[in-house]
Amino acid sequence: MTRLLVVVGALAAIGAAAHGGYQYALRTMADQAVAPAAPAGGDRKVLYWYDPMYPAQKFDKPGKSPFMDMQLVPKYADESAAAPGTIAVNPQVVQNLGVRIAEVTRGTLQRRFEAVGSVAYNERAVVQLQSRAAGFVEKLHVRAPLDPVRKGAPLVEILYPEWVGAQEEYLLLRRSASADMQPLAQAARQRMLLLGMSDAEIRRIEQEGKAHSRFVVVSPISGVVADLGVREGMTVAQGAPLFRLVDLSTVWVNAEVPEAQVALVRPGSPVEAHVTGYPGSVFAGRVGAILPEVNPTTRTVKARIEVANSEMRLKPGMFATLAFTEEARSEVVIVPSESVIRTGVRNVVIVALGQGKFQAREVQLGTEAGGKLEIAKGLSAGDKVVLSGQFLIDSEASLSGALARLEAPQGGASTDSSMVSGRGKVTTVDPKTGRIELEHEPMPAMQWPSMTMGFAVRDKAQLVRLKPGDVVNFEMRREPDRDGTYVIESIR
Repeated sequence: MTRLLVVVGALAAIGAAAHGGYQYALRTMADQAVAPAAPAGGDRKVLYWYDPMYPAQKFDKPGKSPFMDMQLVPKYADESAAAPGTIAVNPQVVQNLGVRIAEVTRGTLQRRFEAVGSVAYNERAVVQLQSRAAGFVEKLHVRAPLDPVRKGAPLVEILYPEWVGAQEEYLLLRRSASADMQPLAQAARQRMLLLGMSDAEIRRIEQEGKAHSRFVVVSPISGVVADLGVREGMTVAQGAPLFRLVDLSTVWVNAEVPEAQVALVRPGSPVEAHVTGYPGSVFAGRVGAILPEVNPTTRTVKARIEVANSEMRLKPGMFATLAFTEEARSEVVIVPSESVIRTGVRNVVIVALGQGKFQAREVQLGTEAGGKLEIAKGLSAGDKVVLSGQFLIDSEASLSGALARLEAPQGGASTDSSMVSGRGKVTTVDPKTGRIELEHEPMPAMQWPSMTMGFAVRDKAQLVRLKPGDVVNFEMRREPDRDGTYVIESIR
C-alpha cells in the first residue's frame, strides 16, 4: 500500500511540473509576440517608448499603442545626441511605413498650360475689291458667298461707259504723227490711269488699237469669297464694294489666355492646336500678337495664334484647344512637388541624411511644372528628400523640437499654424471631455493615409449632436498641441 502511494505521488509531481513548464512556455511566447524585434546592436539604451501619432505620451515598456493599432516605437539615447535640427527615426519604422526618398537633380522646367479659342480669318490675308468707276454688271462668274476662287480666275464683267470716251481720245492722239500731239497723248494716258484703268488694261488697248467697254475683274489671290456685294444687272457706283476675298492658307486662332498665365505667352512662342473635328491631329502655330486688353468678365487676354492651313481643314468658327509651352530656360535645382511641406508661412522639405536621420530644411520655391518644383535656395543637386511619410517625421520633429525651432519667428513670437480640412466617420464621441475618434479619409496636406485616430475638439458643444456612424467634415490645426494631440477647431 505504501509503495502504491509513493508511485501516485511521483506521477502527480511529474504532472504538476509539466503543467508549470507548459504555462511558462505560453507566457514566454506571448511576450515575444507583443515585444518588438530587438534592434541591431542590442547595447543601445532605450529611454522610453512612444506612439509616433502621439509623441508627447511616453511609456516605460514596449507594447501596443492605446491610441492606434500599431506597436510602440523605442526612443534611443543616441538619437537625442543628434545635431541641432536633425531628427532620428528608427530605420525599421521607416521601412515599415514605406517612406519614399528621391534625389535632388538639376534640369530645365517648361511650364505648360492650355487655353481655348476659336478659328477666325487671317485679317492680314483679306482683299477688298471695289468698283473703280460707275458702271453696269454684265456677267457674274461667282454667284454665292464662300465659293472658292483661284488666283487669276474671273469674278465679274462690268461695263464702264466713262472709260470708252477716254480710250477713244487716247487712241486718236496716239495715231497722230505730229510731234506736238505726243504730250497730249501722254496726258490722255494719264487720265485713263486716274479713271481707274490699270497699266495692263491700257497696254492691251495699245496693242489691239481699239477701245473696250467691258472689263473683267479677276481674283488677285486664291481663297474664298467672304462677302459678295454684286448681282448681274446691277448698277454700281465708283467705290462700291464688289467682293471680299480671304486667303485660308493661314488662319488665326483667337485664344483666351487666363490673366495669370499671360507672362508665359510671348510673340513667336510655339503653340499646338487641337480641334474636335480632327481628333489626334496637331496643328502647329506661333503666337502672332497679344492684344493689349483684358476681358473684364472672363479675366482673359486675347492672343492671336497664326496656324498654317494648307489643307484647308481648319474652318473659321471651329472651337480649338491650345497648348502653350514656355521656352526652355537654364538648368535649375528640381525636386518632386510632393516633397515640399507648405505651412502657409514657410516652405519646408525633409532631407534624408542616411542611417535613419532626417533634417527639416526651409527652401525658397521657384517655377512649378509637371509635378516638379524649382528650388531657388535651400537645396543642392545630390541631396535626398522625403516624398512620403512626412507625417511620421513631422511627429518626430515635434518631439525633438526641430521643426518648431525652424517655424518659430525671430524674437520668439509664436504664430498660429494654418488650418487643414478633412472628412471622416465618427467611431466614438465624448462631449464631456471634448474628444472624438474618427475614421478619416486620406489627408494629403498632412501626408496621412486613411486611419482611425483620436482628436480633441476645442468647442465641446459641437459634439452634442454627433453620434457614432455620422460622416463629418472637420478643420484642424496642422500642428498638435503641447500634449501631442491634434485639435479640431470646427466639425460639422
